[in-house]
Amino acid sequence: MNRQDQDRLFHGWVVVAAAFVVTFVGFGSAYTFGSFVEALQEEFGASRGAVSLVFSIAGFLYFGLGVVSGPLADRWGARRLAVCGMLLVGLGLVLASQAETIVQVYAAYGLGIGLGVGCAYVPAIGAVQRWFVRRRGFASGLAVSGIGVGTLVMPPLATMLITVTGWRETYLVLGVGAAAVGVGASLLIEDDPRQRGLEPDGGPLEPTSRAVVRQGLSVGEAIRSARFLGLYAACLISAFGVFVPFVHLVPYAIDRQVPTAAAVMLLGAIGVGSTAGRFFLGGVADRVGRDAFLVAMYVGMAASLVFWAAAGGFWSLAIFALAFGIFYGGWVAILPAIVSDHFGGRNVSGIIGVLYTSVAIGTLVGPSAAGFAFDVSHSYFLPIAASVAANLVAATIALATGRTVSPIRLMS
Repeated sequence: MNRQDQDRLFHGWVVVAAAFVVTFVGFGSAYTFGSFVEALQEEFGASRGAVSLVFSIAGFLYFGLGVVSGPLADRWGARRLAVCGMLLVGLGLVLASQAETIVQVYAAYGLGIGLGVGCAYVPAIGAVQRWFVRRRGFASGLAVSGIGVGTLVMPPLATMLITVTGWRETYLVLGVGAAAVGVGASLLIEDDPRQRGLEPDGGPLEPTSRAVVRQGLSVGEAIRSARFLGLYAACLISAFGVFVPFVHLVPYAIDRQVPTAAAVMLLGAIGVGSTAGRFFLGGVADRVGRDAFLVAMYVGMAASLVFWAAAGGFWSLAIFALAFGIFYGGWVAILPAIVSDHFGGRNVSGIIGVLYTSVAIGTLVGPSAAGFAFDVSHSYFLPIAASVAANLVAATIALATGRTVSPIRLMS
């Protein structure tokens, strides 16, 4: 077999494809929530803030649980965790279809989606990092672009199903589909290229070489470093605002007389932008430097949120959604690669899991706080302004700490 054939058949790309499907199913299911807000408010007589809390609980769990699922994946393998996660996503959606109170929706959707994605996401993305070095940013971007495609496809699908069959039946259909497709993809995930006699990026494994995937810091060593603390602080502050549009963009548009079907399409526009950002910008980051790229993503999200504050009609909101999605997608794509760059591959899932607790806290607080602020002021101006400020502060922190020497380099 010649080198061209080896490159074409490199199994790392199968792992990338499997992670793509896992993120598509998990996050696509989670981001359908905006399609259900109006129906849940009607069904249970709940305020916008109370309904928003469902998404915040799920988001907190699926990012926060990585601190547990990441180290477990490093020890037991990503495949087992991903299969378990996809089963939980399906079960949560099915149970949500049977809810009789808003509290039961909290428990079914919040815990099912939250625990399910939390079990699957970090292990799947962590596995991808071990298969690549030279093209790590690009591979990471492809894997997490499933989130963007899921955001594009799933909310309009959910809206159509709600119109035809009702919200309960829609949750049931989504649950069964998520479990079947997600588990099938999870079974294709593999942790270590050495098991196939390969080095990362597809080269043949040298018998005397020390494999790259075994190099790196322990979780404890990584999280005590100045580089990690800066990365964590930037992610935490940014996350307070990053997920506000996923819950509130649709209600915001409806409040401005945008028809419901068109308003839901705005989530699809975020998905289009996010997919483009993950697919194309990961490779750009490999060329221009991943640390500088991260700063640019924070600034870009802040700028797009400023545009949201001034937008009123469908087309201006669509421009915002597309631009925000691009920068959001680039941000999500590059974080796992930056972790691998600075702390090595040995415990990459565990370190990513700890990092994502910052995003979990922001997700728990941001969307629900925006909903309650709207309940008081009947305006989204303050939540949007706070989201802009959060991303600018995150950019400043990332710029300052990105210049510190990587701990993995200090060990070299």
